[in-house]
Amino acid sequence: MSRFIALLLVLLCSQLASAEIINMEFKFTPYLGDPAKADQVEVVAGKASVFINNVPLAVQELQRSQVPVLFEEREISAVVWVPASSMGAALRKGKNIIRFEFEPVDMKIPYQARLAWLSVSDQTTESSDGNRFSATNQTGPGQEDRPATGKVVLQREFTADFATELAWHHYPAVTALSDEDKRGLAQMLKSRGEAFKPPFSGVFQLLQNNRNMNLQELKKAACLDKAHAAGVRIAIPASDQLTFTITGNPEVVITRKDGAPLFYPLEMESFERIKDEEARMCAAMALSMAYPQRLVVVRKPSGGWEEAY
Repeated sequence: MSRFIALLLVLLCSQLASAEIINMEFKFTPYLGDPAKADQVEVVAGKASVFINNVPLAVQELQRSQVPVLFEEREISAVVWVPASSMGAALRKGKNIIRFEFEPVDMKIPYQARLAWLSVSDQTTESSDGNRFSATNQTGPGQEDRPATGKVVLQREFTADFATELAWHHYPAVTALSDEDKRGLAQMLKSRGEAFKPPFSGVFQLLQNNRNMNLQELKKAACLDKAHAAGVRIAIPASDQLTFTITGNPEVVITRKDGAPLFYPLEMESFERIKDEEARMCAAMALSMAYPQRLVVVRKPSGGWEEAY
């Protein structure tokens, strides 16, 4: 019997050793109340911004509400949930830093901010306690609670060996932009905007590496032709309307100073003139991918610029 138990332990240890982390999850909640005692806490209203490696990832407006406190671990139901799998090309193979910045509507009210995290494994761990049985592929949970008044910043360094390594991840960091750099980037945006014209070869080129777009189906649907015929046009921002944000990494983030999307149709009503609803949705999806709300670029070793994501 002892040999059998020893064999089981060897097999179990071997299985655990081969388990790999395939994702990570981060959860953020600013709250009022005591999750150790109460079954609910109150979410603090405000704006939460998420950054990965200093690059803006998402902005979420939080409304005052009640959220449950779950399980024996007193886990607060998160209002901002960010899986590493949603970070795209910004995620590095190896070390990364995720940062949450929160600005409450009421800058004078004291509150608590919680950042929680866990890893997701490619194997399931099972456990039992009497009549209770559980199985999970989550591991390594942790959390940080911080008292705050006004703006709060919480960040976490983590390792993502499961991330896809890209060549530009190893480009030198951009530390400054010259006037010539800014003019070149503004011209890059201008050329991108001007690509929206028949026969749309420039737009197809922008979308050729997009995994979410089937170019053959897009061309077959001819929805870009229908959008152009309906009067849809792309607004091209002038150079003095642009903000260039250096991140301390190869990425430079290009946005509009007024906070509007970087590219947007001159007349939103022009989409309504596309009578075919399927064509309208097709065109809207294709243009949103070709003309994003912001653009992240990197400087090539040759000195030119290329889109990163």
